[in-house]
Amino acid sequence: MIFQGAAPALVTPFTSSGEIDPPAFCRLIDRQISAGSAALVVLGTTGENATIAPVERSRLVELAIGHVNGRVPVIIGTGNNSTAESITFSQEADRLGADGLLVVGPYYNKPPQAGFKAHVAAIAEAAPCPIILYNVPGRTAFDATAETILSLAEEVPSVAGVKEASGDLAKVTDIMAGRPKNFAVYAGDDELTLFFMALGADGVISVVSNIFPRLMSEIVRCGLAGDIEGAAKVHYMLLPAMRACFFDTNPIPVKSMLVRLGLIGPHLRLPLVPSDADVDERAMAAIAPLLEQAASTSPGADKALLL
Repeated sequence: MIFQGAAPALVTPFTSSGEIDPPAFCRLIDRQISAGSAALVVLGTTGENATIAPVERSRLVELAIGHVNGRVPVIIGTGNNSTAESITFSQEADRLGADGLLVVGPYYNKPPQAGFKAHVAAIAEAAPCPIILYNVPGRTAFDATAETILSLAEEVPSVAGVKEASGDLAKVTDIMAGRPKNFAVYAGDDELTLFFMALGADGVISVVSNIFPRLMSEIVRCGLAGDIEGAAKVHYMLLPAMRACFFDTNPIPVKSMLVRLGLIGPHLRLPLVPSDADVDERAMAAIAPLLEQAASTSPGADKALLL
């Protein structure tokens, strides 16, 4: 198992000229580690993986692993809809010292279940790094079944877990009931983390952790300790912020919030564009009570870290 706890799916900050912004990225990393995040996920959906060029990917992976310097596990998103390219990215991440690979279901191709299994097995054979499967049919149009996920967990030794973002709690229950020892199950939808923890899951790979890492970590900490009541209390505090992250296509709202908090510049990559002003204001209004609560505790500090 690579980690237990909450891990942010980190945004990728860009400069005004459209390049990756290393100083901002390193600040985000340090902020997450200071807040107690259990791991970091780089180049996932929230990291705008699909628009990162191969040469940029190499620099970003090397930067992330070097700056973290072993403080927490670093998981790199290496899967896409090309098995050959996924292998290349996975081998590079493994060579650079990644602790895990996040392998999404191939998008657009819409492979059969057997095709996904062969895709993952080929990546595993080429790169020995532990693999977390990423099932997110809302993005990919491919939905891995519980049977497929459990089969990969049993048959491919390096398949170490799954980020399940289908929203199907019956499927999650089947995975939990049939999973082999040490196969990790992570929520892939912030709002369902509480339910995952009640079922005995291991954590979450989270969008809202980019803003409120400490609160998201507390939900999982309580859940792992069996304190579902405590987890639920924090869940309801954080729920408006969780929903605000999806007022528009992810990661548009969460990047806008980070801009307003002064943590990154206001830059996305096409085909993503900023939200309309009213959507942006609604998102900030949703997180304002938490920021105000933190400000009353310690004026001038990083409010999102105080809660």
